Amino acid sequence: MKKRNIVIIVLVLLLVSNSFYGQNLKIMTYNIRLDVASDGENAWSNRKDFFTSQIQFYSPDIFGVQEALPNQVADIATALPEYNKFGIGRESEGKGEACTIYYKKNRFQLQESNTFWLSETPTVVSKGWDAACNRVCTYGLFKDIKSKKIFWVFNVHLDHMGNEARVKGVQLILSKIKEINLKKYPVFLMGDFNSEPDTPQIVEIKKAMDDTRAVSKEKPFGPSGTFNGFQYEKPVTLLIDYIFVSKNSGLKIQKHAVLSDSKDLKYPSDHLPVLIEID
Repeated sequence: MKKRNIVIIVLVLLLVSNSFYGQNLKIMTYNIRLDVASDGENAWSNRKDFFTSQIQFYSPDIFGVQEALPNQVADIATALPEYNKFGIGRESEGKGEACTIYYKKNRFQLQESNTFWLSETPTVVSKGWDAACNRVCTYGLFKDIKSKKIFWVFNVHLDHMGNEARVKGVQLILSKIKEINLKKYPVFLMGDFNSEPDTPQIVEIKKAMDDTRAVSKEKPFGPSGTFNGFQYEKPVTLLIDYIFVSKNSGLKIQKHAVLSDSKDLKYPSDHLPVLIEID
């Protein structure tokens, strides 16, 4: 009888443990640096294996990348077959840099997805305002197969030159969220915003959303910045990559980290990824 009771208790504990584990969610944003030969020893061919192994180790449930050229999108998908992906390049399908979103295929159902351009004509390939190049935002509506929870994820790369384009781009994204999120599901907005925390566009986002770094229950881990410029010997202090979550979402941000992993004194990208864990 005693042995049977012990077995039952162990089984119950395992079930409870699995139930709690299934409620955790890890999301990552990562500017992977486009594939360009002029990067020399930091070219994609020299860092893609370490890059994909880093992703595999941290095992985010969903991650969004920026600056991903078609061959890089394919390389990541090949190395990480447990993920599905979606997103359109900024020059059209399969052309130019993309803000691709990857998600674990055995955990989520993708209910809806789309890509729009940050411009006055967001439904067609276009460049907006004073931007130096086309910019896109890719988003998806996810359903967690186990918990049945539903939420949105938006992934963006704002322009690096045009200040008006950054401000108007953020306004367009917030307007899009309001337009499509009629059922008030939680929303995550992540990416490379090319904007420091005190800029008008980041201040504008914070009116509607929380910076996950600021609301993390545990003390944020890692450097204060996210852009390293492949300069391993210098402190990383420039903060331009973020993950935001809609206010009053009911979600608890347990952890926030900026990951500074390296190999042989080299980073896997010129940006550091941001990783959050939601309770």
